[in-house]
Formats: sequence, C-alpha cells, structure tokens
Amino acid sequence: MGLSIRAYARHRGVSHVAVKKAIDTGRITQLPDGTIDPVVADAQWAANTTPTRRSMADAASDKPTSQVSASPREIPQASAKVVRDVPEPPTPALSSGGTSLLQARTVNEVVKAQTNKVRLAQLKGELVDRAQAVAHVFKLARAERDAWLNWPARISAQMAAGLGVEPHALHVALDAAVREQLQDLGDVQPKVD
Repeated sequence: MGLSIRAYARHRGVSHVAVKKAIDTGRITQLPDGTIDPVVADAQWAANTTPTRRSMADAASDKPTSQVSASPREIPQASAKVVRDVPEPPTPALSSGGTSLLQARTVNEVVKAQTNKVRLAQLKGELVDRAQAVAHVFKLARAERDAWLNWPARISAQMAAGLGVEPHALHVALDAAVREQLQDLGDVQPKVD
C-alpha cells in the first residue's frame, strides 16, 4: 500500500495540487487502489518533469549544500551556461474539454450567417407564416370535405335514372360510401413540422 496524494505531496515537498496535476498529466501513476508508491513516483517525477518545472525542493536536493547557499555571483559561469542550454518545454496544447474563444466566435458567426439568411428569405417573400399556412390548409380541406358530402345528393338522381334503380336507395349507398372514404382520409394525421 502506498501513500495518499497529500502524504506524497509532503514527501516531495510540494502541494497536493501539484501531485494531482502530475497524476492527471500522466507524469506519475497511481497504484490500482489509488495510492502512490513513493519510490516509483519519485523516479517517474524525475524522468517526466522538465528542469524548469522542478520545484525548489527538487533543485535544493539535487545540489550540494555549498552550492545551495551560494549567491548568484558565486555560481560559476559554466553552470549558468548549462541552465541556458536546457530547451524550453513545449507549449501545452489547448484542452479539448472546454470551448476555446476561437470556437465560440466561429459558432457565433455561423449563427449570425444563418439568421441573416432567414431574414433575407423573409424579405424576398420566400417564407410564409406557419400559422397562416396551417389555417389555409385547414380551410382548403374543409371545403374539399363539404364538396364531397354534397356530391351524392347532386349526382344520385342522375345515376339512378341512368342505371334504372330507385334514387333514394342509390343516394343512401353513395352517401355511406363517401362518408366512409372521408372517415378513412380523416384518420391520416399529416405532420406540418
């Protein structure tokens, strides 16, 4: 069993936030139970941390005591040269977890373009009001239904004379057939969305 994050932070001489960040970025790993093996983590920390990221405790523990207490004037020029030759760490990539300012601006511009397109279509008369269109379709369907309901009364007498059947019986049969057909058509629910 290893150390907790806070205990390992005290062991390293850093904050628990620094240890948590090292775990999150993959510089050190945890044991399956969530604790940290200090020997393995120390080796990973040293191997995966660039010199510019090392803490003051690391820097102090790496140098002999005589150099730690030395003033900047007493540091030999050769060691100052070595520090300058260390390459700078690469800049971290943007995290994919959040929205960057550039992405937000892009989305904003797309929305503006779509809004302007709709406004232009409305000004050109290419768009219709949805409520007016639904009311107009309802009015047309009602007129069509009324025309079909009146059709058997108009045509049954002429058909009965041509066929040589009783007019009232033909009218009742046609009226029943038309109403059944209209009922079937009325069961269809059109989607206007």
